[in-house]
Order: sequence, then C-alpha cells, then structure tokens
Amino acid sequence: MRSTLISRRDLDFLLFEWLRVQELTALPRFEEHSRETFDGFLELCEDLATRHFAPHNKRNDSNEPTFDGERVTIIPEVKAAIEAFTKANLIGAAMDEEIGGLQLPATVEAAGFCWFQAANVGTTGYLFLTVGNANLLAAHGTPEQVDRFVRPMVEGRFTGTMCLSEPQAGSSLADIVTRAEPQSDGTYRLFGSKMWISGGDHELTENIVHLVLAKIPGGPAGVKGISLFVVPKFLVAEDGSLGDRNDVVLAGLNHKMGYRGTTNTVLNFGEGKHTPDGAPGAVGYLVGEPHRGLSYMFHMMNEARLGVGLGATALGYTGYLKSLDYARERRQGRAVTAKDPAEQQIPIIEHADVRRMLLAQKAYVEGALGLLLYCNRLVDLRRTATDPQARQEHTLLLEILTGVAKSWPSQWCLEANSLAIQVHGGYGYTREYDVEQHYRDNRLNPIHEGTHGIQGLDLLGRKVIQHDGASLRLLGERIGQTVAAAAAIGGAAAEFGAQLDVTWQRLLAVTGSMFAAGDPAAAMANSSVYLEAFGHIVVAWIWLEQLLAAAAGTGDFYDGKRAAAGYFFRYELPKTGPQLDLLASLDRTTLDMRDSWF
Repeated sequence: MRSTLISRRDLDFLLFEWLRVQELTALPRFEEHSRETFDGFLELCEDLATRHFAPHNKRNDSNEPTFDGERVTIIPEVKAAIEAFTKANLIGAAMDEEIGGLQLPATVEAAGFCWFQAANVGTTGYLFLTVGNANLLAAHGTPEQVDRFVRPMVEGRFTGTMCLSEPQAGSSLADIVTRAEPQSDGTYRLFGSKMWISGGDHELTENIVHLVLAKIPGGPAGVKGISLFVVPKFLVAEDGSLGDRNDVVLAGLNHKMGYRGTTNTVLNFGEGKHTPDGAPGAVGYLVGEPHRGLSYMFHMMNEARLGVGLGATALGYTGYLKSLDYARERRQGRAVTAKDPAEQQIPIIEHADVRRMLLAQKAYVEGALGLLLYCNRLVDLRRTATDPQARQEHTLLLEILTGVAKSWPSQWCLEANSLAIQVHGGYGYTREYDVEQHYRDNRLNPIHEGTHGIQGLDLLGRKVIQHDGASLRLLGERIGQTVAAAAAIGGAAAEFGAQLDVTWQRLLAVTGSMFAAGDPAAAMANSSVYLEAFGHIVVAWIWLEQLLAAAAGTGDFYDGKRAAAGYFFRYELPKTGPQLDLLASLDRTTLDMRDSWF
C-alpha cells in the first residue's frame, strides 16, 4: 500500500537516479556503506515513522503538554516513539562511528528523517534538536564535553536544546542580556531568561542539555560579546552519573497553533530555586573560546535551517499525498461537457482546476525535496573533500543556498498545505481530516530559525555579495552547466533551459543595478521579494535537473516528473518577472510609508 507520508519512489529517484548518492561509498568516510545499507536505513525510517510516530500525531495535537507548576505532562506515546527512534541508533545516523554514530551520508540521513517529520513533527522536534545539539558539541566541544554530553545524547539518554532568544530581544541576538559569571573552578554561573525554547523541559529522558548564548561581563558589546555554554538540567559527574539539579527552571509553556506536541518553553536561569553545589546560578561550561559563541551556534543554526526546510517540505508532501488520495476517491460534479444531469458524478481529480491544485503541490513539494537533498549532498561533499578549493566551492554553494532551502519550502510547501485543504473542500478545514493540522504545523516554519524577512536580508545583504560575489558566481556556473546539458538533449528541456538562463541573467543584472544605485536602504527594502524571486529561480534549476535525470525514463512516474517540471516553468517561474521589475525600480513604497498613515 502506498504511503501517504512521503513517496519512497520519489526518494529513490532523487537519491539514486539524480544525486547518485551510492557513489559516495567510494569515499573513505562512507566506504562501509552500500546501496543496500542506504535502502535498509530508508526502510527502517519509514517503518518506525509509520508505526510509532504517525498514529499519535492527532492526539499529540489535541493533547498538548501541560505544566502544573512543578512537572510537565506529555502523552505516553511520545516517550515510546522517542525510545523506538533512539533504540535504532538514529540520533547518530550521520555522526562519527567514534562517538557511536552510523556515519551515514547526511543526504541519506535527511531522506530518512523526512519520514518522521511527515508523520509527527511534534514528537520529532525533541529528536532533531538533539541531533543538532550533539553535532555542534562534537565539532566544537572538548573531549570531556563530548564524553559527558554527546555520547549520552547519541545513546538516547539525554536530549538537547538551543537557547538563543530572550523575551526582550527576539531575533536580535545583539540585545540578549543573559550573563555568565566566571567561577574559580573554570565553570560559569548563568543568570537570565530564554524564550521560545523548544523541548526546554520534560521528563522524556534522564537529562536535557541546553546550549545557551550568554555574555561574559566585561566582554565586547553586541554580538561580538556572545559566548556559548553547555547548561545541563542535571549536573553530570566525571563518571557520567547525574548530580545536583541545576538552577534552570521552567517558567511556563507557550501555547502554539502548531507543533503542539513539542514543549515550547520560557526558561529561567539562575533564579535561585535550585542551588547546585550550594550556590544559586545555573552552572555552565564554556564551549570553545569566549566571545565566539555565535559563530559556534551557527553550526547548529544552519543545520537547523536545513532541518526546518526539510520539515516544511515533509508537511507539504504528506498533505499533497493525502489530498491526491481524496481527489481520486471523492466524486462530485460532472465534466464541463456533460449535458445529462443523471450522468454519474466523476472523481474530482478529473476536474482541470483540481488537477491544477494537485500539480502545484507536486511541483512545490518535489522541487523542495530535491533542493534539500541537494544541499545535504553539499554537506557530505564539503565534509569529505580533500582538495581545499573543492571544499571552498561546496561551502560557498551551501552558504548561498541554505537560507533559500529554509525559506522557500516554508512559504511554498505551506501553500501546498493550503491547496490540500482546498482540494478537500469543506472537509479540509475540519479536524476529522489531517490536512488542517499540517497547515497549522507548517505555518510556524516561516518564523522558525530566522524569519522570512531575516533570510531575505541575509541573502541580499550578505550572501550574494560575500567574497566579492563568489557564491553567486559559482551558483551561476552550476546553473549554466545544467542549461547547457538541457540544450544538448533538445525538446522541452532545451526550451526550459533557455527560459531559466534568461531569468537568471535578469536576476544578475537586477542585483547589480540595485547595489550600483548607491541607496542601500532602497535596495534592502524589498529583500523578501528578492528572496522569493531568487528561490523560484533556484527551484526551477532543481526542476530542470530532475527533468534531465528523468529524460530516459518511461512510465507514469517519469511522465509525472515531466508534467510537474512543465507546470513549474509555465506557471511558477514567470512570476519572477514582475518581482524583478519591482526590484529593479528600487521602489520606495514601504520606505516612504509613515506610521501615522496606517
């Protein structure tokens, strides 16, 4: 029976026919793996997600965690699912064997993990935060920190969080005020509050490892004074046993429209409710060097941005598959050419407008999934590159694509969820059907890990101009290679390649003119529009890549790929024309608007 979570056939096409991840096994890091181990991992993920995560997704939503002032209560299915996941050693799927990981490619890990995000984002949230936390500490922590905190996370005994935002600061991390006071024993005592901390408190595991941004008194102002600390819920002794309760307390839970199964918390550090080693203040351990905390945290933040994009894609994908099944089963109306009212009603999938909505969803979710897997392949290639120039190229591409891979699926796979509701008609907005929850869950993703606006500012203000435009040029080279390959095979591929080339060249010209005008405020005012246009062009490139990979294929699957690519180039890519016109004009409508005019 075909899954309504993710299409395994599509995953196989993207991984093995397009990206050819099986060739990664020629690299020393992955030489113990094979196509068979990759397939086994994907099958395991599908099975666990289907049996342990999907069944309690709606219950997770309707019975969100509660806090009575002392303890957090969560439905028991969450703990059982987490235990099934960790028992299979999936926390360490892509981590080094040395610390207990499976050392799989990140590309394969992402493909497997999207099953869980499609099945139940609420329960999955605890696990993927833990993966990111462990990866950061494995990269930047001391050997002692790895032994005390990373290994237990890989084993599933501890979970992890990331603590950045504060009530008064939000996304403006320069304005955080949590302080870390140095102690004579080399530790620090932290004092302050953190807001929007997912997975910040629960009793699902023995311990919770918080990664906390704070400022050491006397350090530089702004982001240059931020340091990073490990702050566990319970102190951990040298032998790994748990010690005193640390001075980290839950002040309350935030009640969200989606992701309801993941606790979202306000945490107070150092309020004195607990006194580890007989003194108030949350005991923290410095990660790396002082005042470099934000650079370390970006390791987890950029990984999380790809994770958010993958989660948005997975939610869009499962909504698409469920609306597709509904459209095939639901009978309503007759063909526009039908004249006899007694004629039998037809499945709604036979109506052209329903097919339009299904094609749009297919184009969005399969394009987004391709983009996310491509980015994760860059992670693998960067990690294994022995040539410095090759590593730098993978890094430059990943840097310019990460924000797009986070924001584009968060916008357009959310639109896919909206269309899935529309396909269901009135049933779509009832809780008896899954698609309304998928929309609510996915609506958080344009805000998660840097809002859409922040990603637009970062793309236009930093990424396209960094290293004298090296990332943009390199991406252009990759797109040019795809366009040339499309021209060589002719037909629709060549037509779409020429369209993509013209649009990309227009983007480059507009980008240059925006900065040449010498008005940075006007150039940046519409950075979100720039991000949207840039993202559509990138996903058009991904679709052209998929079209080339499907060129020799026959049958319904490949015909579906060709149809979706055609839809994207005919219906979606042309949307960038008016956007680029607006950007080229350096329109000041938003800049000139005054508060009093609203």
